Amino acid sequence: MYNKHSSGENPVSGKSNIRVRYIAVTGILSAAAFALQLIEIPLPMLIPSFIKFDFSDLPALIGAFSLGPVCGIIIQFIKNLLHASISTTSFVGELSNFLLGSVFVGSAGLIYKFRKTKKGAAAASLIGALLMAVAALPLNYFIVYPFYYNFMPEKTILAAYQSIIPGMKSIFQSLICFNVPFTFAKGVADALITFLIYKRISPLLKGKANNQNKR
Repeated sequence: MYNKHSSGENPVSGKSNIRVRYIAVTGILSAAAFALQLIEIPLPMLIPSFIKFDFSDLPALIGAFSLGPVCGIIIQFIKNLLHASISTTSFVGELSNFLLGSVFVGSAGLIYKFRKTKKGAAAASLIGALLMAVAALPLNYFIVYPFYYNFMPEKTILAAYQSIIPGMKSIFQSLICFNVPFTFAKGVADALITFLIYKRISPLLKGKANNQNKR
């Protein structure tokens, strides 16, 4: 009897391979995100020294574009779970990073899922970065900074902002003038690097490179 699957790939095996690749890619990108989170770049002329720049959202954005928004959020979760084991912020810093990063890659990945073009990717990244920047204001003002006040007086934190721009009158004003644009710029930087490398690594992430080699 002729087997209709004899000349092609077994659909069950195909689905299993997709799941294995999804898990493997998610794990690799999560490890990369964690490693990048450890490389913090201070920008003392632009923002207080206790806020540092890193590219840890980059692997999550790549994952969101290649495997969907849920993958990007999972990468953010694993990254911050690993970082929490060596952090001194009592999980507050990791919670903030996870929530903001999830807004970024989740929204960008969702938009790109329905508009897989270069313009769609650009729009998705910019919208994601903008939403992350907007979310940074209430998250920092109501959750993150009140926690840090237990270790550093509010006046001391405000003074750090005033050392850059003396006209800052409050933490809220400082967050608007510093943290919001900083967060947006961070998202845009991640997006620009993604544009530069995504096309080259996309076949590997999606498992298409092996198929092309077999031909």
